[in-house]
Formats: sequence, structure tokens, C-alpha cells
Amino acid sequence: MTGMSTSSFAEVERVTGVPVFLGPRHAADLSLILPLVGEIALSRTIPADDFLAQKKKEEAMRRVEDLEKQAIPEYLIRSTKIGGNSRMKVLAEIMDAHKVPDLPGKVADFFSMGADIVDLGFGFDATPGDVERCFEELHDFPGPLAVDTQDPALISAALDRADLVLSLQEENIPVIGDEVGAVGVGAVIVPGQSGLEENIRAAERAGISCIIADPLLQPVGSGLAESLCNFPDIEYPVFFGAGNVTELLDADSIGINALLAGLAHELGASVIFTSEHSDKTAGSIREMRRATGMMALLEGRPYPKDLGIDLLVLKEKRKRREPPLAYEHVVKADTMPSEIVYDPCGNFRIGIEGGYIVAVIEGEAYRGERWEDVFYTILKAGRVSLMDHAAYLGKELYKAGLAIRFGRSFEQDGPF
Repeated sequence: MTGMSTSSFAEVERVTGVPVFLGPRHAADLSLILPLVGEIALSRTIPADDFLAQKKKEEAMRRVEDLEKQAIPEYLIRSTKIGGNSRMKVLAEIMDAHKVPDLPGKVADFFSMGADIVDLGFGFDATPGDVERCFEELHDFPGPLAVDTQDPALISAALDRADLVLSLQEENIPVIGDEVGAVGVGAVIVPGQSGLEENIRAAERAGISCIIADPLLQPVGSGLAESLCNFPDIEYPVFFGAGNVTELLDADSIGINALLAGLAHELGASVIFTSEHSDKTAGSIREMRRATGMMALLEGRPYPKDLGIDLLVLKEKRKRREPPLAYEHVVKADTMPSEIVYDPCGNFRIGIEGGYIVAVIEGEAYRGERWEDVFYTILKAGRVSLMDHAAYLGKELYKAGLAIRFGRSFEQDGPF
């Protein structure tokens, strides 16, 4: 049956003895589904195109997990595999961690979004006490944590719990290198003025065994292409600072992160850095985690296509070809009158709060995750008496739903 159907065919199956499954929603997709009949079990409740896409996604995610289980790393950072043939790990930074009101909640969110390592950054105004307090709050977190500062005193304050130190170079290795090596935590080494290789040798002499090399990726316009040349032929696992590029480029992060993950994969990076400092980079952790999964599935393939998972959000991989509309004559649309006729039932103020659509009227808030649920509840309550008001409400509630879906701001009556 067509995937558009919402009916139950249990009675048909009982009477005829013939099983009934849902096909795709659109006839154009039959060519994709029919060759698979007999090879896959279709669903009685889920359209075949959705069902197949979900199955491919689940299989892709299982494949990523299986590859990671089988991977042999260079070393472990709190049970997280680093280097070797393991999946590229996502390191997400929290800037000025000592100023974050609910730091444990923020760290938990980052891990749930897909971060493998959460990095706590500390600015020049941070004190050793601030660092100790932050890591004490996170002491029971099972995931690996990093400290991001070049101040030896702040690094020392983090070593009771930090699993990784960013960033060591010729100025702080002589001061804190021995302590880092004695504790046994990992360290990201950067070039500084002495150069990456010399600083790596200094870290080795300090007894630091879990070394990650960061050749420093430059932003677009400041030497991105040239800085890529510094990545090959590094003997240690490599750190790829993608966030430095994404944050300093006014373009949608999703495509940038996909491409940067691809470059990092080709250069053999083991850890990829991302951040969500600005509104435009919100979602980068999830995007980068998906991108690293795609790169893991690239093994044995020439291109990151048709993997079962992707980073297509607004673009379509394949446009549907709908049959032409059938009609006999055209009624030209009239211009909408400029004057406003207010609904006697009252006016709504619409907004979004924490992932919910909220419509407020006379002190009462109608709240839901889906615009159609909010709209239905408003109609059921008798809060709308004019058709044009109902059309307006549907438009604005739907727009609010889109704003939540795509992480954008929402302004009632404003453009989307």
C-alpha cells in the first residue's frame, strides 16, 4: 500500500491471508524499494522510504561502533581511544569555564551532544582556585576532561582531575612539564617560537608519554591552505583545530565542519577541536560528531556518499518529482487587505522557550513541542473565531517550530 496511508490493514490480512506492508510515500521511490523486496522486512506502520532510511542509519551507526571497538589506539585517555586506527575524537571547548553558572550541566550537555572530550578553557583572569573549583565540581564525570591554558599555575591546579592539557610549548614545558609527566596525563604540544618538533622533544624529556601534536590550523585569510602543509609526517597523534576556522568564518557551520572533518581525516588527525562560542556555531558538536562518523565509514570508499548517515539538513540529496497539478482554470490571487480585523476572541503573543512553542493570550499560555498540537489546543479551547486569524496563527506557530528546529531566533510577524 502507499506510504501515505494511515489505515490498519489487519482485517484485510486476516480475510485474505496476504500480508500488507506500506510502500514508499511517492511512486517515484518505487524503483528504490522494489529491488529490495524479499531482502529486507518492510513495515506495516512506517512508510518504506522512511523505514529504509532509518534502517540504513542504524546500520551505519552500528558499523561506526563496531569499527571503534575493533580499533587499536596509540593510547587511552580515560578509556577513550586516541590515535591508531580509532575514530577521530571530538574535543569540544567551554570558554571561560570558571564563569559558567552551571558547569556540570554544560559539560553533561556537551557529552550528550557527542563530544568525546570536553575542554575547559580559562582566561587570564582565572585563578588556581577557580580551576580547582571547576574540576572538583566535575570530579565524578566519567568522560575525559581537558584543561586549556598556558599558565603553569592553572595547569597544576587542574592535574588532580584533568586527563589532557592544552597547550604546552617552550615557555611552560620547563615549568610544568615534569609535573604533567609525573601525573601521567596527556598533553597537546604546539609550536610556539621553538617549533613543534623541538617542543615535542622537550615534552618527551619531561616524561610526558601521551603526546598529541598540534601544528596549529590557521583561519581562512590567515594562512589556512599553507598551515595544512604542516600536518603530514608527524610521528604522534595529531590535533586538528577546526573550531578556529569555523568561528572566524561567517558561513553556516554544518558544511564547514563536514569539509574540515574530511581534511582532518585525509591528514590523519586523531583529535578534532570544535566549539560553540557564537550563536552561528551552535550545533557544531553534533555536526562534528556526525562528520567524524562519516569519515570512519569512509574506509574502503572513494567518497563520503551514500553512507547511511549524512549532514544534509536544508539541501536534498535527491529532489522528488511530483506529478503535475490538475486544474481547468486559474483564479489570480487578490492582494491581501492592509487593514487588520482583530479577532473578538483576542490576540496571541507567540514565542519560543527552551525548545517549546508558547502562545500567550490573556495570561494563559498554550505550550507544546509541535506547532500543530498548540494550534489544535487553541482551536479546541475556542480561542479563534475568524478564519484569517486561524491562518495567521498557523503561519506564525509553524514559523516558531522551524526556528526551534534550525536553532534560530524567532520574532512574531518578523521574517524567517
